[in-house]
Amino acid sequence: MRILLVEDEPDLGAAIKQSLNQRNYVVDWALDGLEAWDYLTDERQEYHLGIVDWLLPQLSGVELIKRIRKQQKSLPVLMLTAKDSMEDKIAGLDAGADDYLVKPFDLPELLARLRALQRRTPQLQPRRLQVGNLSLDYDTNTFWIRSVAGEQKVLLTKKEFQLLEYFMQHSQQIVTSDRLLDQLWEFGAEPSSNVVAAQISLLRRKLTKYGCDNLLETVYGLGYCFKPQI
Repeated sequence: MRILLVEDEPDLGAAIKQSLNQRNYVVDWALDGLEAWDYLTDERQEYHLGIVDWLLPQLSGVELIKRIRKQQKSLPVLMLTAKDSMEDKIAGLDAGADDYLVKPFDLPELLARLRALQRRTPQLQPRRLQVGNLSLDYDTNTFWIRSVAGEQKVLLTKKEFQLLEYFMQHSQQIVTSDRLLDQLWEFGAEPSSNVVAAQISLLRRKLTKYGCDNLLETVYGLGYCFKPQI
């Protein structure tokens, strides 16, 4: 899942990004409203949640959210702000924010509010992604393989989890390396040219240990196709 974080306070932004990364989110962090708008209008990126500070350079959080809604984007947005009056909360929600969190706050509360936003958003509701005999549990960030002996838990690295999640969401589809780079590596990152192939090789090796051979097929010249066992 990809999140757009818009926060101009370096320490707070770094803390939020680190906490989200530890929970397998892909996070693009913008320091001002115009930079965030550039991210949102880049057709290569697809965001699932937004975290937007109110007081931002270039373009305020309220104006950014208004632009988002004017473009009829349904991105769920959590607004962060030191403004705590009832009038300010109403202004933020009327601009199009889905929830409102007053600074200072504890990171566990921010994470809880993001989970609540996911539950209230139809396309983000499932807490367990099931494809064939495989499932991802979002509450515990764990991957499970079902067999006649029951379910086996497989420990994945952050990037392995993100890759497997994306393939499960696009089962039986051919996914190019460029698409994986756009969706699973943060904006502005400059990974080596063979990073996707290397990560998929590691993922295949781990799945093979659990009897899941041939889940990821290389479609030469095109990309990869995830073919789960039914």
